Amino acid sequence: MSHVEQKFTGTFVADPAHSSVQFSVRHMKVAIFRTTFEEIAASIISDENGIRVEGAVPVESISIRKPAEFREHVVYSPEFFDAKNHKDITFTSADIVLNDDGTCSAHTELTIKGISRPVSATGTYSLPIDDPFGFTRAGVELVARVDRRDWDLNWQAPLPGGGDALGYEVDIDIYLDVVKES
Repeated sequence: MSHVEQKFTGTFVADPAHSSVQFSVRHMKVAIFRTTFEEIAASIISDENGIRVEGAVPVESISIRKPAEFREHVVYSPEFFDAKNHKDITFTSADIVLNDDGTCSAHTELTIKGISRPVSATGTYSLPIDDPFGFTRAGVELVARVDRRDWDLNWQAPLPGGGDALGYEVDIDIYLDVVKES
């Protein structure tokens, strides 16, 4: 176990008010559309087996609210998240590597619509500190780029001048502000 890993021991649970999972995708070839999943349950566990992450976000917690038809289509349509049959998006990583320079990497399994695929993520971390409220906190930020078709997220519409209405590459950003369990 490295010196960094020794400082990051025990189980840390995501503070849901300060943690998030965000997706972004090119929209109509002119802009980036971003959405956040407003509920998150995640843990970072560090023990003799290394450091791992486990987490889930309910699909229905997506920040898309209006118009209602758009939300309904994205959340419940089989072309998108199919939340009637697949309520959560989950991510697990059995091996997070914390480098001495504050960067990290993770080999993660991402499950969307019941389809699990390996994803490589990179990011940064903050070692545990004591906060003013008597808790020990740490942070991990992970970023990955995936092709949404790998999870059967296939909706598409051709643009009149050529190209696609919605990009296939999706950036996923996971921000975890975690509190050590006592």
